[in-house]
Amino acid sequence: MSYKDVMRTLTKGALATQEEMLEVGRKKGSLSIGIPKEISYQENRIALVPDDAALLINHGHKVVVETNAGKNSHFEDTDFSEAGCQIAYGPGEVYKSDVILKVTPPLINEIEMMHPGQTLISALQLSVQPKDFLKYLMDKKINAIAFDSLRDEAGILPVIRSMSEIVGGTSISIAEEYLSNAHNGPGLIMGGVSGIAPTDVVILGAGTVGEFAARAAIGRGAMVKVFDNSIYRLRRLQVMLGTRVFTSTIRPRVLARHLKSADVVIGAIRADAGITPMVVTEQMVSDMKVGSVIVDVSIDQGGCFETSHVTNHAEPVFRKHGVTHYCVPNIASRVSRTASIAFSNIFTPILQKAGDVAGFENLIKKDMYLRNGVYIYRGVLTSKYLGETYNIPYNDIELLIMNNQ
Repeated sequence: MSYKDVMRTLTKGALATQEEMLEVGRKKGSLSIGIPKEISYQENRIALVPDDAALLINHGHKVVVETNAGKNSHFEDTDFSEAGCQIAYGPGEVYKSDVILKVTPPLINEIEMMHPGQTLISALQLSVQPKDFLKYLMDKKINAIAFDSLRDEAGILPVIRSMSEIVGGTSISIAEEYLSNAHNGPGLIMGGVSGIAPTDVVILGAGTVGEFAARAAIGRGAMVKVFDNSIYRLRRLQVMLGTRVFTSTIRPRVLARHLKSADVVIGAIRADAGITPMVVTEQMVSDMKVGSVIVDVSIDQGGCFETSHVTNHAEPVFRKHGVTHYCVPNIASRVSRTASIAFSNIFTPILQKAGDVAGFENLIKKDMYLRNGVYIYRGVLTSKYLGETYNIPYNDIELLIMNNQ
């Protein structure tokens, strides 16, 4: 065989191999991702930001963004279009996508636009959903993933952790606002001024919100006291802060005494399931200083102050017994750009993994951490807790996956 014949044979083989590889790559990188505009009341966040959308598009995905979806987080349509996204001028085009990525759960009219085989990634928030919300989703034969139940390799809930970090720091900024004259407060700053006593900040709860609230308050020069019924969390807090702060278990008489001298109280107690325990009675609130500030971060689970009731971003505060109460359940939406970037940081790698294995159904089979967030698989409810709570038949997702191998 001549030199030319050998080269011709090798070239044909190389070309055949390249064509095969390109075809496999195209199949793996062909997700279409829909980002609808959030229509829930005062939800300003978006689940994917332009920089990460560009990254996904460069990996072969298609991203469809509804017009003005990022406006409340100061991301314009031009930011998304320049990233390579398709701008849709209505939700219909968005809901044709393989994957729907939202912050809040879809409303009933949005569910009606969904189709079998689709994957929904959003918060669950069943407490504010219509009675038959789950059945509507199940009837659509989709896969539904609650991002607030996703776990990472360390066993951490990454979305909850990230939002809690944001809310913890923001709660101190909010309290500082309402201590100032600008909001008819007593005209105080947190501290850090020579010769002037710092403000007294009491934090209820030593979880992530409590930790980041403590960090922010200490950074501003405040005197911080943290209450929690878990000795483990209190010890962990001391280690994470790298400094000694006052800590105590929640004993009513001890707590009441410290609330009397508090300028700010942050309610950051979380319930494992159900309603947050109410640990501050109305009598305790009435004994607090006039002009002091309560930020009840736990209000989305019922609140940990007897005097709390839900407010909103338009009318965020009320006064009772001379104490300012801030009880907005969606604090992270107040700093929507930061929160949107935090969401996007978490979701982008998940979407890339789904593309690498040719779709979310394959990723659900392969990724045990992602399965933790799945509550509907191919239209079948897979959450034992939801099934027993709402009296709906459910199946174990591991068995469903085995049967669909």
